Amino acid sequence: MRDVAGWNARVYQAVKRIPRGRVATYGQIAFLLGRSRGARQVGWALASCRDGGVPCHRVVDRNGRLAPRFREQRARLRAERVPFAGDHVDLGRARWSPRRALAPLRID
Repeated sequence: MRDVAGWNARVYQAVKRIPRGRVATYGQIAFLLGRSRGARQVGWALASCRDGGVPCHRVVDRNGRLAPRFREQRARLRAERVPFAGDHVDLGRARWSPRRALAPLRID
């Protein structure tokens, strides 16, 4: 992946589409951006995000687990009334289902 800044911008733009009260997985974002095996790269992009307008807290792992070093994630999700099942997000109730793939996102 040569264009890290471009990839990161696409990830941020995709994550901004996750509605309040919903979550997506790292793999789901990667798949929607046309990189089915790019979940780890999505995680790296979000870990480096410094834009407060990107709701990084709405992205969880494939099992609904929260990011281990993102201390505010649980509180932010609870404030949006995201349902939990124990320590994990209840993906059956909270997973975002976009209507179309996000690969053609434009970055202006």
